[in-house]
Amino acid sequence: MHTNSDSAELNKFAEAAHRWWDFDGEFKPLHDINPLRVEWIASHAQLAGRQALDIGCGGGILSEALAARGAQVTGIDLAERALKVARMHALESGLEPRYELISAEQLAGERPQAFDLVCCMEMLEHVPDPASVVRAAATLVRPGGWVFFSTINRNFKSFALAIVGAEYLLRLLPRGTHEYARFIRPSELAAWAREAGLECVEFRGLEPELLRGGWRLDRGVDVNYFLACRREA
Repeated sequence: MHTNSDSAELNKFAEAAHRWWDFDGEFKPLHDINPLRVEWIASHAQLAGRQALDIGCGGGILSEALAARGAQVTGIDLAERALKVARMHALESGLEPRYELISAEQLAGERPQAFDLVCCMEMLEHVPDPASVVRAAATLVRPGGWVFFSTINRNFKSFALAIVGAEYLLRLLPRGTHEYARFIRPSELAAWAREAGLECVEFRGLEPELLRGGWRLDRGVDVNYFLACRREA
């Protein structure tokens, strides 16, 4: 199996696996932003009847939401305990995403151009070689298909908000969830995408609504951001 993984990161998420579907627990931010993620993806790509891949699916939050829109979803991860939770929750929800314990790189070698859309959300900042995952995503998508990424910018503002604020002051996330050195500048992600043969179509920022609560999409990409890419037909 491809070794583009960090055992400490996998162990961290394995220990929290039973809390993936606790809407008020440490994965609450993912549940809160999930409707925005799905709407943004759907604004670019048709979901119903399409083959969709969720790289780094964890407990299946995004995978189930895509399946609910009619996509034929495959979720992959290297955290076995998280996948067990995802499979159990799918039985409860009645949705039918398929989950596999495999890396993006290995799957790209086995099933190139197998998917109409590929999602890699909130995952790149947790692996040693994010550019390798970008290349795998580009290999896995069919010509004309879409690839969607989300991650965190690397600058003083992102350090202040995503780590100091979210993990230490507001305690929205457990301490140690993120490592600043692994944050990714939009220019870096765009360069990796272009080198992999993808066209960068749209950047969007994700901003918290501090007064009303919740989140909104914005043009600023200072902290959390999305990138939509398309493979040439």
